Amino acid sequence: MQIAVYGLGRFGSFWASLLSQSFKVKAYSRNPDRLTPEGVERVGLEELMDAHVVFLCNAISSMEQVLPEIAPLLKPGTLVVDTCSVKVYPMEMMKKYLPQTVDILGTHPMFGPDSGKNGVKGLPVVMCKERISDEDYILWKDHFRRIGLAVQEMTAHEHDKEAAYTQGITHFIGRTLDEMNLHPSSMATAGYEALQNIVKQTCNDPWQLFLDLQKYNPYTSSMRKDLHKGIEKMLGTFDSIESVGDLNG
Repeated sequence: MQIAVYGLGRFGSFWASLLSQSFKVKAYSRNPDRLTPEGVERVGLEELMDAHVVFLCNAISSMEQVLPEIAPLLKPGTLVVDTCSVKVYPMEMMKKYLPQTVDILGTHPMFGPDSGKNGVKGLPVVMCKERISDEDYILWKDHFRRIGLAVQEMTAHEHDKEAAYTQGITHFIGRTLDEMNLHPSSMATAGYEALQNIVKQTCNDPWQLFLDLQKYNPYTSSMRKDLHKGIEKMLGTFDSIESVGDLNG
């Protein structure tokens, strides 16, 4: 089976390399300066579209640019799989722009080059079944399990609602803490080191990913409001205690 990967950013390169351990993989990037992972063949866009399965590893915000570009090049029966960190938006865009002769599967590998650097065993991948045969869906579910991934099946809306309060809030907190310029300390507790690890992991990802997570997940607005309410409540509690007098009683 010929596998194609569109996009060779941090995640695309990692994903192409992982897939190349099981399949023959071709890859394409609009950026000629992107490095090609070992074991992956770099090709032009038209040749890429000859593959049986095309994984989209482009930015969420570029979906409306990428999909019309590849739509006329796709062969009937091709399976197009997105790997975006949100699911409602890209799956709606795939249904809008891709021809009916093309199959569609939504996935979210909930890991990347940092969390998967020592292997992917036990790491979660979400699958959102859309326009795909049962046979092909089971094939990919079995493959993900075979390489050690923990498959979670859900709808796009179920994914985004949950991800807003897991991935979305993690990236928001990480970027917020980064603005505070936290630094290593010889007095650091395990909790403080965990916070620094959150900053390091989230800020290693492109700024565009952070923006896209907040903009294209329909549930992150509620998450930010809840977070703001929580912070305001804690500050209000502290202010009310302080107004009484000595905090030590």
